[in-house]
Amino acid sequence: MADGIYVYKGLEVCPLVYPHVPTRPGFAHDYDGGFDAAVRIREPGEDGLEARSRVFRLHVDTPFSSAGDARRASTAYGKLLIDRSTQGSAIWDGD
Repeated sequence: MADGIYVYKGLEVCPLVYPHVPTRPGFAHDYDGGFDAAVRIREPGEDGLEARSRVFRLHVDTPFSSAGDARRASTAYGKLLIDRSTQGSAIWDGD
């Protein structure tokens, strides 16, 4: 999992982690402000065809205190979404 993407039940799961406080031009990231997370779920591409994918944002009350916590929560949320879907169809349908 060196690149952060792995396959779970035939779908690629990619945790997406970013600073909670947007970075202003000319300033460093504000990691003390915590982190937000999302997860991209994607069908593996075959023969160069465009694969379906969708990004799901984690809605939490407070930002994650570390990037690692955000990544683990993102991965767990992706697995939960896949487990709850019926043959993957619910993932591609609207909320």
